[in-house]
Amino acid sequence: MITQTDSGPTTLPTLLLSGITKLYSGVAALTDVSLEVARGEVHALLGENGAGKSTLMNVASGIAQPDMGLIAIEGSQVSTLTPTLAAQFGIAVVHQHPAVMPDMTVEENLLVALPPSVFEGGNIYGVATALLADVGLTVHLKDRVESLSVAQKHLLEIAKAFALKPKLLVLDEPTAPLGQASVDLLFARVRSAVLEGTSVVYITHRLAEVRELADRVTVLRDGRVRGTEIVSEITDGELLAMIVGRQLESTFPPKHEGDGAQNLSIEGFSGPGFTDITLQGRRGEIIGIAGVVGNGQSELLRALAGLEQFTGTVTVNGMRLTTKSMVRDVAYMPADRHREGLMMSLTVRENAAVSALSRFSRGLFLSRKQENQTVGDTLDSLAVKARSMDADVSSLSGGNQQKVVMARALLSEPTLLIADEPTQGVDVGARAEIYRILREVSASGIPVIVASSDAKELEGLCDTVIVMSRGHVVDTLVGGAISEERMIHAAVSSTTQSVTAISDTRAASQRALDGDADRRSAVRRFIQGDYAPSALLVAVVLGLGAFVLTQNDRYLNDFNIFSMLMLVSALGFIALGQTIALLIGGIDLSVGPLAGFLVVVGSFFINDDKPFGVVVIGLVVMFVIAMLAGLINGTLIRIGKFTAIAATLTMYIALQGLSFILRDAPDGYIARSATDIITFKVGPLPVAFIILILVTLALEFFLRKRRWGWNLRAVGSNEESARRSGVRVNATMILAYVATSGFTFLGAIMLMAQIGVGDPAQGVSYTLTSITAVVLGGTSLLGGRGTFIGTVLGAVLLVQVLNATTFLGLSQMWQYIFQGVLILAAAVLYSLARARKKRTLA
Repeated sequence: MITQTDSGPTTLPTLLLSGITKLYSGVAALTDVSLEVARGEVHALLGENGAGKSTLMNVASGIAQPDMGLIAIEGSQVSTLTPTLAAQFGIAVVHQHPAVMPDMTVEENLLVALPPSVFEGGNIYGVATALLADVGLTVHLKDRVESLSVAQKHLLEIAKAFALKPKLLVLDEPTAPLGQASVDLLFARVRSAVLEGTSVVYITHRLAEVRELADRVTVLRDGRVRGTEIVSEITDGELLAMIVGRQLESTFPPKHEGDGAQNLSIEGFSGPGFTDITLQGRRGEIIGIAGVVGNGQSELLRALAGLEQFTGTVTVNGMRLTTKSMVRDVAYMPADRHREGLMMSLTVRENAAVSALSRFSRGLFLSRKQENQTVGDTLDSLAVKARSMDADVSSLSGGNQQKVVMARALLSEPTLLIADEPTQGVDVGARAEIYRILREVSASGIPVIVASSDAKELEGLCDTVIVMSRGHVVDTLVGGAISEERMIHAAVSSTTQSVTAISDTRAASQRALDGDADRRSAVRRFIQGDYAPSALLVAVVLGLGAFVLTQNDRYLNDFNIFSMLMLVSALGFIALGQTIALLIGGIDLSVGPLAGFLVVVGSFFINDDKPFGVVVIGLVVMFVIAMLAGLINGTLIRIGKFTAIAATLTMYIALQGLSFILRDAPDGYIARSATDIITFKVGPLPVAFIILILVTLALEFFLRKRRWGWNLRAVGSNEESARRSGVRVNATMILAYVATSGFTFLGAIMLMAQIGVGDPAQGVSYTLTSITAVVLGGTSLLGGRGTFIGTVLGAVLLVQVLNATTFLGLSQMWQYIFQGVLILAAAVLYSLARARKKRTLA
């Protein structure tokens, strides 16, 4: 409901939040918070991690509903704000953790998140390319988002926000992973938008950015407003005191003085993205790695952690490290805490303790008391804010999650500590604590290497800084020579050729055409895409068919082709429905019993002695039952909060029981006229199979080119990101289960014609075989990716294998062996492909 306030049109703020209170499990995240954002101003929002900044903006964008308070947008009071309604009001949010769907392409992420009006004119490619260029993002539109770096994902999120031409733009830590060039471009875009009347809420931990960009600033602490000031009228010291509730001493601890013993030597270190890195470190020193983001820094750190192949030597305290010892003894804090740093389904305690479990072991058991004490002390030293150590780590703010990553690194008692962007998304108070702890770790004799895109941070923290450009060390700064200016100058003035460029130059003589690189990229995208398993299945089907034909020339006679394709039709329709369930990250175990139950129901209506009207009523009853089964499954999962397995297994048992209640033995023969219609054929091809192919192609089109398919895959790829992008998650998932049951109904029609009788024992096996067909077709059991074409090809291969054993004179045992081998091969190949891609892209 929307009501108009009485304020005059010239004084209406773009956003007014008044008396906002938000509770989570009875704990106040926000208490009586008010915020007013004027038209055409940049309003900074500051506070420590957990102060309530992101929660307040979730309220302002409709992601979270306040327990108390008022929301008004341009004078219109909104009683219930949703992400969809917020978008209609012109509110766009760049989240601290980008709301992107990793299993979808860059182009699809834009299409699912942006309204069709953005792409008016039909030139989607041109519009999408322009949107990315506007924020300096140079990636291929067909690349999967999971292949992008953290910075690229943020730029994609920023591009989506600016594409909406919003009235209110919320930027939550947008510059944390960005290099200076990207930051400059972002600030220029923000200033341009402000000149056009856009209001901006800017959440950051960097006071320098507040000075550069903001007009006013509001500070939150412990979920309450501590003050709103004009930026030009308040000092940094006063702001820090408001943020942390006390006066802070110098952010950086004193640097190391004197010459400590050498404890680190890296010689001739080369790997993917960097080459010939040589440096030495001494006890008490912190080594920094500077340079424009994407010039080999992260690759170097991953190699030092044993996560990338390398050549050269690394010696720590006189001991040369091997890849195995690096993985075991080096503590690595990755820049992407969600992808590599944390296990989001585990608790805070479990995440912090996982690398140090040997410290808490007592024989074969762990001492929970010692674990709680040690982990608790470490978390307290970092001022981690959580409801308890047993709270899910996903419930913490981004900065507190970063502190948990550091806690795990410290608890592992490493021989070498490597930190990639250790203070990314961390508030000023906690930064000082992290700097102090890094200094103490170094003083204890453990070498510390820090990479940061913040040159000021490296200047204040480090004793030695190497500057990297295109994979090379272009300058080494020591002591008083370390300055922001020197680092930036060395990075931007370098003329070194990139490591990748060198490799490309060496390979250039072997290329016949300039388009080879583009073609290789296209091949790579295909291999890593959804259709590669389908291509492999086609090859296997053709190869198996050719082999069986050499053994038995009756293999391709009309009767056998018809029989196989009828079996494929029944399995294919049921598997198409199963594909929909798996695409959203679910599963439907009830499809087999549902198909069998529908046949049993039909056996009471579709008989030779029944009039046509009764037959139609029977088909309608079967269809209604299927729709109700899907609706119940979806409702149990989304509203009842059942897991997909629990809900559909319950339906499985219920339907199977009902089948035996209706018929305790096969009975009720299906009308011959109905069977003849269902099995009608053109040559050796059943019309049912032709319909299956047409339906599959239509589904594939909608999966790739229409919002229905984008929404399905978005929910399966990342439910929370889909919700933030405006997808109606509950409706999408419930309707997906209804659709699954709808296709099971079509499969039951095929099954009815095949068995010709109401048999309560039939149908159950289709649960396993449908899942097998879907997995063989390349659909992920985790959701978000897959194809309907691959599913049908998987069904074809399964039926072909069963048929081939008969023609080859093999026993039924071989049918199960071949099915098991196919499932295992599909799972292994899929896992290897995903793992290889992750290693390549990390």
